[in-house]
Amino acid sequence: MQIASLFQQKRAVLSLEVFPPKKTSPIDTIYKTLDNLKDIQPDFISVTYGAGGNAGDTSTADIASNILHKYGILPLAHLTCVNYTRQEIGQILDSLREKDIKNVLALRGDINPDNPPRREFSYASELVDYIKGKGGFYISAACYPEGHVDAENVDEDIRNLKLKVDAGAQHLISQLFFDNTHFYKFMEKVRGAGIMVPVQAGIMPVINKSQIERMVTLCGASLPAKFTKMMQRFEHSPEAIREAGIAYAVDQIVDLVSQGVDGIHLYTMNNPYVARKINESIKGIIHA
Repeated sequence: MQIASLFQQKRAVLSLEVFPPKKTSPIDTIYKTLDNLKDIQPDFISVTYGAGGNAGDTSTADIASNILHKYGILPLAHLTCVNYTRQEIGQILDSLREKDIKNVLALRGDINPDNPPRREFSYASELVDYIKGKGGFYISAACYPEGHVDAENVDEDIRNLKLKVDAGAQHLISQLFFDNTHFYKFMEKVRGAGIMVPVQAGIMPVINKSQIERMVTLCGASLPAKFTKMMQRFEHSPEAIREAGIAYAVDQIVDLVSQGVDGIHLYTMNNPYVARKINESIKGIIHA
């Protein structure tokens, strides 16, 4: 099944995101996480690109295969391109095809100063076009409500987003954000640009201060005053900040669903407790 077709069947699609364990951790740790996430019954689970950092790393494909064949849940495999040749990307796609993984999230990937890009792919739109040319895959892509960190502004980023959709992306997942107003303004511009594919809102429940500092540095998400005050009030109590972060994410989701969002993509950070708590609070409105 292609992920884009889910949006024709449901009022709001709910998906989860997990990531392969670090190379120093046993691979089995991710399956313990999935054992605790399966009862949520998400519409699909995405798997970020493997921590191995090379085309021979099969962790993403292996985990996606288990999500499909062991848990019976539709997987979405992330694929980055900036550090790979066309031949290497072809090999990765062949591996996914062998495991019956048909849904792929096409990403440029982060540029590491210590690892110069290969330059065969410079943009995600080029990867989308390449995957489409291979045939047999359903392609998703990322979008950025506050603009990609490398874009001059949101308008430029939306022009680049349209290139990805025109190249063949059928579904979009947004970067995390903490102020729904940014998402609504972004969606007005997206639809105004003629981008009509389904767009899921990416929500990350923040459960500790170091997490938010790391995420803001990486993706440039802005912090509304309400969120900042919450973090300051509870930063010295791990339990309080966890529960406050869950509550904040739930409030975001309720508002988004009430405004007709296509779907919610929950960045679980491999934390089943948080994901399950959020699901308990929103399952009634997601499936209403």
